[in-house]
This record gives sequence, C-alpha cells and structure tokens, in this order.
Amino acid sequence: MGQVAFDTLQASEELETAGISREQARAISLVVRKSHEVADVATKRDLEDVRKDLTVQIADIRKDIDARFEKNEAQMQARFEKTEAQIALLRKDVEHTANGLLIKLSAVMLAIAGLASTIVTVVIKLL
Repeated sequence: MGQVAFDTLQASEELETAGISREQARAISLVVRKSHEVADVATKRDLEDVRKDLTVQIADIRKDIDARFEKNEAQMQARFEKTEAQIALLRKDVEHTANGLLIKLSAVMLAIAGLASTIVTVVIKLL
C-alpha cells in the first residue's frame, strides 16, 4: 500500500507560525508522522492495482473452469459413445441367443413331431 507523504518540518514550521512553541510543534509533527507510518491506508492507485489483479485472476479462473468443463464434456461424450457401443453389442448378443434358442426349439419340435409320427405308425401296424 502507498504511504501518505507528510513533511514534518513544514508541519512544525506552520504550527510555530500559528503560535505553538517549537518543542510542542515538533512533538505534534512527530506524532502525526508516526500515525501516518502506522496507518495502512490504501490509495486510489492501490485499489486500481488490486482491481486489475483481481480481474486478471478472475479471467484465469474462468479459463480454467472452461477448460475443465470442456474436458469433462469430452470425457462424458466418450463414455456415452462407449456405453452406446456396449448396448449395441448386448443387443447383438441377445439377438444371437434368441436365434439360437429358436433354432433349438424348432429342432425339438421337429423331433417331437417325428417321434409322434413314428408312434402313430407303430400303433397302426400293431392294430
């Protein structure tokens, strides 16, 4: 932070001119100077500098957040595409399994029909 300029000699001389004794004028000037040294006063320039720094930091944070959002979006898109591919594979597996079961069921039905035909033929011959 900037320091406020304070001329103790000038202040002391002005106090003496106003009728205060030299020792009192010096004491008052020193007290005022010390109070300025201790005071942490921000100047307009200090505030402008802080504002500029904060503006730059906020811009950097926004860039970082935007980059993270883009990265997360890309990751989510990749996961979505992977999931879609896995679903497509599962559908093919289910379709393949269903076709296999249909073929086996058809074979069982044909075997039952053949067996029934054979039984009917044997029963007719025996009668």
